[in-house]
Amino acid sequence: MTRINHTKTILIKLFLIICFFVGCSCYASKKEDLEKTVPKDFQLIWEDNFDTDGYPDPRNWSFEYGFVRNRELQWYKPQNAYCVNGHLTIEGKRENTYNPNYNPLSDDWRTNRSRAEYSSACLITKDLQEWFPFGYFEIRAKINVSNGAWPAIWMLGTKQNWPYCGEIDIMEFYRINNVPHILANAAWGSEIKYQPHWDDAKIPLKHFTQADPDWAEKFHTWSMHWDEEQISIYIDDELLNQVDLKQTINPDGGNPFTSDQKFYLLLNLAIGGNGGDPALTEFPIRFQVDYVRVYKATTETN
Repeated sequence: MTRINHTKTILIKLFLIICFFVGCSCYASKKEDLEKTVPKDFQLIWEDNFDTDGYPDPRNWSFEYGFVRNRELQWYKPQNAYCVNGHLTIEGKRENTYNPNYNPLSDDWRTNRSRAEYSSACLITKDLQEWFPFGYFEIRAKINVSNGAWPAIWMLGTKQNWPYCGEIDIMEFYRINNVPHILANAAWGSEIKYQPHWDDAKIPLKHFTQADPDWAEKFHTWSMHWDEEQISIYIDDELLNQVDLKQTINPDGGNPFTSDQKFYLLLNLAIGGNGGDPALTEFPIRFQVDYVRVYKATTETN
């Protein structure tokens, strides 16, 4: 019996030693991957890893509410966003929501709809976490590519109205003529109000799924390297678009992407609109985010 216990003790010690070295190896691997991805001479200044179960950290995120933009079908509300198992989950549901602002005589689509048939969430860092140009931004996420799903990772400037404030779409998924695409865009102002100039890249989803049929079932890393000359947007280190900042000039001569304004981040799952028709889609649908990280060059003072 003593010999058996001694053997068990040895096996337990060996198991713990193996776990220790495997853990060290995984940590080293993650550290090496991070070093490969992040440009040289950049330092981490902010992150959210969504490690605490429950609602997203209110120090980092607030929410949009109701009908907001693009005549989308969903009603945005905070209850559709939660953290579990180290991931932020934004959940789109098929459910009726009464519009408390309903006015049948209104010309505004936000108020002349009596209800929404879908709900979802849009998280924003506005007034909580905002950043001056420039930097390196990295978001690891898994998107839903069902009909009707329109997930996005994007940024807006805090000065002026849209589009003069500038918009950066690090990730936008939607359908063009019912064909699913991954987009990487930047927008700024034109001479016509609410009609932006765009520098956009539209990559068919099949570009990714032909190489990996299970692409949509996996997490992927979207990143943006933003400096004085250009905005470079990547997925899994593959360059999607490179925006020349010499071209992104508003009619007043200002450049939203090189000015002294701050930008904030939005994470949302819209339904309908450019996402397509959700009528035959099985709900709920989910857009999951593993982490968000923001880096600044060590030479920057902002």
